[in-house]
Amino acid sequence: MDEFEQWPGLPLDKWKDTYETLRLWTQIVGKVRLKQAPLVNHWWNVPFYVTPAGLTTSMMPYGRGGFEVRFDFVRHLLAVDVCGERNESRTMPLSACPVADFYHRFMDLLRSVGIDVQIWTMPQEVETRIPFEEDTAHATYDPEYAQRFWRILVQSERIFQIFRSGYIGKCSPVHFFWGGFDMALTRFSGRPAPPHPPVPFLAHFVVLEAYSHEVSSCGFWPGSGALQEPAYYSYAYPEPEGFKNSEVSPNKAFYSAEMGEYILPYERVRNADDPDGELLVFLQSTYVAAAETGHWDRGSLERV
Repeated sequence: MDEFEQWPGLPLDKWKDTYETLRLWTQIVGKVRLKQAPLVNHWWNVPFYVTPAGLTTSMMPYGRGGFEVRFDFVRHLLAVDVCGERNESRTMPLSACPVADFYHRFMDLLRSVGIDVQIWTMPQEVETRIPFEEDTAHATYDPEYAQRFWRILVQSERIFQIFRSGYIGKCSPVHFFWGGFDMALTRFSGRPAPPHPPVPFLAHFVVLEAYSHEVSSCGFWPGSGALQEPAYYSYAYPEPEGFKNSEVSPNKAFYSAEMGEYILPYERVRNADDPDGELLVFLQSTYVAAAETGHWDRGSLERV
């Protein structure tokens, strides 16, 4: 792969095994963040954030200090930095190994710097659920494709931040949810939403907190299940009447009735003459579709 390729290819069939393993590794680290960080509205205390080298938990409280865990997809390391009564940094390599081995090595690494955290070891939002400490089935790590995925997150976050800047209403950070393994950005109308119906493989109380208020949400997802390719998505909850029939751009975007959201395949963005503009127009036009059909007070929510 060209070292400086901004929008690298990410065919699902080329990295599916790495994707499944890495998703479970991030869930192990993510559950530590979930355990340590105080609840923030819509579970904003649990996601990761993109860094110049990978993904980070950001600072998590522990005792009278705190710690951070970072996935480094440039050096292919997992790093733990601690501050407080002791200030230390430790790393372990990111290399092919079973989820069970990763779990034990990571917990040992935390204990080596004085961090003792107990987590529920059952994976979330996946169909096949094997406790982390017992999972020897997922054991693949291709560093090239892990890095490609991160590079796409870097480019996506850059465009999402530009899109986010035009909104002065309540808006989420650009963050990475390790459960669904997707980058997301959510705008809020300011109105409460009806209770969200149950979602497969996810506790209902989690869903109710996430969708307590009306949203227009967009993101990047590497694919699987109903969509066997990486793609950008955009949806509204509750979905307003007429939303699915709105005119959105670019013309390569489409509404998936099965998924209940607009889809723009990543390959369409990657191969466009102007990838930045292609993605921005998708984010803006699908938001406008949600806001207009949902009768949002756009005048008080958008930057003029």
